[in-house]
Amino acid sequence: MQRLHDQCVVMLSQDSFYRTLTPDEMALAKDNNYNFDHPDALDRKGMMECLQKLREGRSVEVPVYDFALHARVEETRRMDPADVVIVEGILVLAMEEVRDQLNMKIYVDTDDDVRLARRIQRDVASRGRDVASVIEQYTKFVKPAFDTFIGPSRRHADIIVPWQSSENVVAIDLITEHIRLKLRQHDLIRIYSNLEVMPSNFQMRGMHTILRDRDTSPNDFVFYADRINRLLVEAGLGHLPFREKTVMTPTGHKYTGVEFARGLCGVSVIRSGEAMEAALRECCQGIKIGKILVHRHGKSEDIVYEKLPADISRRYVLLLDPVLGTGNTACKAIQVLLDKGVEESKILFLCIIAAPPGIHRVCQTYPQVKVITSEIDTAVDDNWCVVPGVGEFGDRYYC
Repeated sequence: MQRLHDQCVVMLSQDSFYRTLTPDEMALAKDNNYNFDHPDALDRKGMMECLQKLREGRSVEVPVYDFALHARVEETRRMDPADVVIVEGILVLAMEEVRDQLNMKIYVDTDDDVRLARRIQRDVASRGRDVASVIEQYTKFVKPAFDTFIGPSRRHADIIVPWQSSENVVAIDLITEHIRLKLRQHDLIRIYSNLEVMPSNFQMRGMHTILRDRDTSPNDFVFYADRINRLLVEAGLGHLPFREKTVMTPTGHKYTGVEFARGLCGVSVIRSGEAMEAALRECCQGIKIGKILVHRHGKSEDIVYEKLPADISRRYVLLLDPVLGTGNTACKAIQVLLDKGVEESKILFLCIIAAPPGIHRVCQTYPQVKVITSEIDTAVDDNWCVVPGVGEFGDRYYC
């Protein structure tokens, strides 16, 4: 939290969500026979409700638990939404429903003796316990719960941080830099792991400015569209699998590099997508290119023509369409490829501009299809036009 001082960060603690004990459970707790280190000791439903509200940008009232009384007090603690929500607790990664809500899962690995020493210090100082009762509870419940739930939950972690007597500064730096990188990205990139937006710079913004200007001449439109298409295709090719390969240079020395996967083809959505074919051919000599024509009438769309390589089911496919609007056309084209036997994970959808409705539609319907775009626009209006958009791409490119 200290390292992320430029962002708003809040912490949601698992310890706030212990259940108020029933009379029978209270009697067990007084005799030191109640297991507080089991997931069932928590109000998991209440914890999920708070977490989901925070993800939706809503404020929540977090309960306050009195560990001496083994019950919640009447007061609550208001927590407002933030850029980063840290969900903290020893059982967090052991609960699947909680894990599914997390963007990053971190397991802090600490030695057994350190954990025991910390527990004794905390329970004696803060919870009015004596050392003997703490050790008895540790032996009877805490250590078995660790072996059953907490220790095995490390396999769900994205990062395991070894933690000894001092701060692991390197791990904290790596984690906070990753969070800062995510916060700088478009909101949709945080939602969909299969969405990629090319890095924005003044050159890319300048080319987009020319494309979107209604006064741009046809020649200039084609020239800068081709430049963006080339960059977009190269970005797409970078996602193909590769293997290490060693070659001999003209100087007689070995060079170890990589070789991209063979078996690639392009498929353009007629007719705007055909404007991207030249860039693909420039990057991949002799590449096979198929075509799909989707006819729109009213609010429905139909496939009226397709011509695809006979062996397309064995290939990686770069699906080309400059503008992703509602996502209807893209989904129709993707389904054609799937029906031909193409693996979903082998389809890369390339577009110059993407609107949020289309991104949601494609990324949710086909979570293994990689969507690569150079910019995300604001919306789609009532006339199905992308806003601010670029107009009718095919008309501007060919007419």
